[in-house]
Amino acid sequence: MSQYAYHCADCNKEFTQQHHISDVEKAEIKCPNCGGKNVHQLVSAFSAVTSKKS
Repeated sequence: MSQYAYHCADCNKEFTQQHHISDVEKAEIKCPNCGGKNVHQLVSAFSAVTSKKS
């Protein structure tokens, strides 16, 4: 599962949720602080671990 960062425009809080990459489009995201649905996904950094050395 991947972790996604969101910002709630209703209460101006940021939060994270875990989803499978295939469920991101289908998921109905609600703010855990106020329950609002006016949320936007934030751009965040990620890292990938591979078996090959560069």
